[in-house]
Amino acid sequence: MKRFRLIAVAALLTVTAAVAAPATHPLPSFVGLAIADKHRPEEDRALDEQRKPAVVLGYTGIKPGDVVVDLMPGKGYYTRLFSRMVGSKGKVYALQPAEMDKIAPKGLESVRSFAGKEGYANVSVLVEPVNELKLPEPVDVIWTSQNYHDLHDPFMGAPDMAKLDKRLFDALKPGGILIVLDHAAADGTGITKTNDLHRIDPAAVKSELTAVGFQFDGESDALRNPADDHTKGIRDPSIKGNTDRFIYKFRKP
Repeated sequence: MKRFRLIAVAALLTVTAAVAAPATHPLPSFVGLAIADKHRPEEDRALDEQRKPAVVLGYTGIKPGDVVVDLMPGKGYYTRLFSRMVGSKGKVYALQPAEMDKIAPKGLESVRSFAGKEGYANVSVLVEPVNELKLPEPVDVIWTSQNYHDLHDPFMGAPDMAKLDKRLFDALKPGGILIVLDHAAADGTGITKTNDLHRIDPAAVKSELTAVGFQFDGESDALRNPADDHTKGIRDPSIKGNTDRFIYKFRKP
């Protein structure tokens, strides 16, 4: 217990330092506590320096009691954090397209290892064909991190993006938020770099989502990297973990 207290205090100090310079509003206590959560694995904590969860989660506006969707959750880095942020009165749906689960099953294996269990009882896993994504109830926030570009790739079966984005729009409560965090491609490249470089032009994301009714509600530059020239794939050793990443927020009127 003493060791955990020391770890939690250290994590909270790290959180405070991380947001001291850029923050314009105090960091909600539940965000700091989510990052300091004793159930988070060391593998996740090791990613915190690159992912800057204090700043990023503070920007989401997610709060206790919210119903949140982690769309294409990977191994559940953000799923765990959202679970602690929304608390016992909230819910988190880890929603995975069946097409992605087929080529990358280890992600959901990880999420299923903690979903519905101690510390994460409010997490549920959903696996559905990409063209039939649906949720059991209206939600407050849909989040997708470093994967929106994948929806355009051949392995996903070329979904109709207008229909898919409209499904996301319809799944949100009025005033609900969709947040897209992804690797930036060069301006003007549209969706042409999603398959080879695993990047997408931010303007293409904005165009697709506003076309189905979303209102662009701002962006965070917390993960932008002007040193990234957008010519390398995201797994290139020279840029891996430090790509230029944009965070766009969209609102359902």
